Amino acid sequence: MSTYSSINATDLSHLCEQIRQWGMELGFQQIGISDIELSDHQQHLQQWLAKHYHGDMHYMEAHGEKRSHPELLVPGTIRVISARLDYLPDTDDMQSVLSDSKKAYVSRYALGRDYHKLMRKRLAKLGEKISSLAKEHHHRAFVDSAPVLERRLAEKAGLGWIGKNTMLINSQAGSWFFLGEIYTDLPLPADLAQETMHCGTCTTCLEDCPTGAIVAPHQVDARRCISYLTIELSGSIPEALRPLMGNRIYGCDDCQLVCPWNKFSSFTEEEDFQPRHNLQSAELVELFQWSEEEFLQRTEGSAIRRIGYESWLRNIAVALGNANKHASKNEQIIQALQNRQNHPSEIVREHVAWALAQHR
Repeated sequence: MSTYSSINATDLSHLCEQIRQWGMELGFQQIGISDIELSDHQQHLQQWLAKHYHGDMHYMEAHGEKRSHPELLVPGTIRVISARLDYLPDTDDMQSVLSDSKKAYVSRYALGRDYHKLMRKRLAKLGEKISSLAKEHHHRAFVDSAPVLERRLAEKAGLGWIGKNTMLINSQAGSWFFLGEIYTDLPLPADLAQETMHCGTCTTCLEDCPTGAIVAPHQVDARRCISYLTIELSGSIPEALRPLMGNRIYGCDDCQLVCPWNKFSSFTEEEDFQPRHNLQSAELVELFQWSEEEFLQRTEGSAIRRIGYESWLRNIAVALGNANKHASKNEQIIQALQNRQNHPSEIVREHVAWALAQHR
């Protein structure tokens, strides 16, 4: 902080306004600034970990106190600049896809290109612009790439509140957005934190979670969450949870779909977030027939590729097992599953066998 002792409050206030303007020019919908006091959320995290709600996500318990102490992750950090970027594409009605058991539901954030690189590049540009005015500025940008308590930081920066479904909710934009951060050593004036939660008595997200993963307000048992099961989990999906997954093959948006605040959300104008390869309403059988080469080619630049071909087939096999037994394409579904019965992967074979058993 001493590096900037010559910068007066007026200059810092002007710089904050400049940062917001640059942020808008770079395509972000909102910029907020917070201090780095996170001790309250560290306690919440420890309680969540103690209940083993993180499942196999061992990285959540790694890194010591770096999540709650940004200055340990990036020495010299005293402020965090949080950015919000809307991602919801204007696609087919999401509920209609979910209700059609022959179709595949992919979480809306993953329909287009991977957001990590896009946001990180823009945050890097924002950091460079800041350094053009604050010559000795030291900073580092993050987008889901390090132990960062991004939702709590965004809440402290006034970007919204953490809802009962643990998503950050903005009263004017809902929750269909990504978050990214810039850790900085600039003593910028912090914005007013979001002090109140506006979920009220609403418990729709808890009641509508397909697998009952939201076990209490602000508590998600990842081991039951469809996003965890289809993305983070690399082995066998617990058999008791498979029928509850429906046709969701990558992620789950249900708690956002039913959130009343999302009536205020806007469709994204980002071309990179628009659906590719008809993933917004593709048929399960079509996707299940992709070869590994097709999978790699069609998920290039997509967040979906990170789960790998084996988990892709595993997830679709479960969805095919859940398909309407009286659907007109039932024979086509059974044939597609039978074609994968002898797949080299034991995981794929197990889930295909389960799916076929559901149709007998």
